[in-house]
Parts: sequence; structure tokens; C-alpha cells
Amino acid sequence: MTPFGKLPDGRTAHLFRLENNSGLRAEISDYGGTVVRLFAPDRHGRATDVVLGFDRVEDYVARSPFFGCLVGRVGNRIAGGKFSLDGQTYSLATNNAPSGLPCHLHGGLKGFDKVLWQAESHTTPSGQALTLRYLSVDGEEGYPGNLDVTVTYTVTGDSALSIEYAATTDRATPACFTNHTYFNLAGEGSGDVLSHVLTLHASRYTPVNAGLIPLGEIAPVAGTPLDFTTPHRIGERIESPSEQLRVAGGYDHNYVFDPMKGAQTAATLFEPLSGRLVEMHTTEPGVQLYTGNFLDGSFAAKNGHVYRHRHGLCLETQHFPDSPNQPAFPTIILRPGQTLRSKTAYRFSSR
Repeated sequence: MTPFGKLPDGRTAHLFRLENNSGLRAEISDYGGTVVRLFAPDRHGRATDVVLGFDRVEDYVARSPFFGCLVGRVGNRIAGGKFSLDGQTYSLATNNAPSGLPCHLHGGLKGFDKVLWQAESHTTPSGQALTLRYLSVDGEEGYPGNLDVTVTYTVTGDSALSIEYAATTDRATPACFTNHTYFNLAGEGSGDVLSHVLTLHASRYTPVNAGLIPLGEIAPVAGTPLDFTTPHRIGERIESPSEQLRVAGGYDHNYVFDPMKGAQTAATLFEPLSGRLVEMHTTEPGVQLYTGNFLDGSFAAKNGHVYRHRHGLCLETQHFPDSPNQPAFPTIILRPGQTLRSKTAYRFSSR
């Protein structure tokens, strides 16, 4: 554990280092549960940091576009910042407004990405781990119920970064967590991710309106530039004359995974120059593919690098956006007596 800078209230944030014997190393902060650095070997065994971020916590506080962080109480968007539950309507902060249409994004003004978590590093049979705990109190950011959350990061012996979530509540509440790491498998600061090759075990997605809110339908990807059921480069069709790509400014869509058996891979991401490959496994029903459409080069980040349009991409495993307002989507309502459990792992290798 090493200091990572000071928060505005004077508290110190820290970095925790997790690694295995094969060269995978993660540096994770208790501020926002943020994956600050992730070193992975290429096909020649050379390890490079493959996630976007900052060198100090003060920059995460000031300007981070959710680099590497934990997201909650509800990840992604809630239309108009409102939802109804058990006969009561709740109002949340509208902290995002694509196309001038306000919505609640990633937990609000002070979501899980902006809190200092209680952290404990330890060793498990699977590898070195960091367990983070946070109590989101009743009324925080407008949500009902005291939500007790535990997240465990593990760097495993088979070179995966595993993220396990658990939560309980004393009152019914929406709860949907994810991690918002921006990957660039060629190395952070190396340029855009348009040459990365993506495969998704998802033949359907949830189309969105101009405010990036789902329309309520689950549509096939077949015949559209959103089809990654077979491998495609990110940049291959990103400029296609597709209404969905136009309103999102690229890929910023929730994909619905097809039924998976056992250890089936939900997604693979390959970078040809380095040979780095990520295989993603998850218990979640969907994933948000986001191609860094809002990165604009307006600030310096790690090592003085400037991240521009599409210099990173996210694979945010999740339930579907705006689920509290979409009765046809899988529910994200957690009730007393239940335990939310979710797991996602990103396994690194090369070829």
C-alpha cells in the first residue's frame, strides 16, 4: 500500500498492488475502487500499462471521465433521473444530458466512483486480492435503503483480473454495479483503439434514442454495424451511416448476451500489434461497449499523455440501462433478505 494523494477533505487515498508470477500487475486505489494501472505482457513478454487514467488522485477528483472506477448505486443511465418503486417515485440528480435530454448517469453527482472505500489486501487460493467495502446510506444520491457493498479484485494465477460484487439492503432499492476501465491493449497513450478486434457472444442489443436511453426493445444485431458475433475491428464500421452509431457518436450500446454454458467466453478483445488478448467472462446479462466517443484531448493524463477521440474502449458488464423504467428488462431491484452477487473476469494472454 502506497499513498496516492490527498482528497479535498484532507484524507489520503492509497494504491494497492496485486500481481502474479506471469507478469500481470494491477494497481488499484481505494478512491473509487479505481484500476489506476494494469500491466500485461505482450507476445514477447514485455509488460505495458493497458488502461487509461491519471498519475494522482487529485486528477481523478477534478476531471476523470470515470477512468477505471467502480460505478453505482446504478450504473449507466436512468431516464429523466426518475423511477418508481413500490408506489413511490424517486428523483435523482440529472448529471448527464446527451442531445440535451437530461438523465441520471453512473450513480449521480457522488457515485461509488467518488468515495473512499474501506480497503483490505489479502491473499486467496486464487491469487492476491483487494477487498473494498462501502455503506451507501439511505437517501444517498436519492436512492432508498442502506446498501452494504463489498467488491473484491483478484489478480489470479491464470492472469485474470477478477471483480466480484456483493450487496445487501434494508429497503428495496435499484442496484447495478460495473467497472468503467478504459482499455487500450497497445498501451495507454499509444493512440486510438480502432485496430482492436472485438468479438461479442451477443446477437441482440438495446437500441437507444438521442438521449442514449433504451427504446425498450431488444433488437437483433444481424445486418447492422453493431454485429460483433464474429470478429471485427472496432474501426471497421464505426463511421457507417447508421442512425444508432450517429446518435451515440460511435459505439455506446448495451449488448444482450446469448445464453452461455459454464465457462463460455462472453467477449474477446485482441490487439494485433502487441498480440495482447483479453477474454471476458461474466455472470451479468449484458455489456456496454463504449468507444471513448467523448474523449477530446482536453487534459493531460498518465505520463503526460493526452487521450483523444477513441483512445480507449470500455466493456462494462451490467444489467440493462434504465432498467427501473423498463418492465421488459431484467430487474435490478434488490430487496431485504436478498444478496446481490455478480462476477466479471478479464483474462489476459497473447498470441
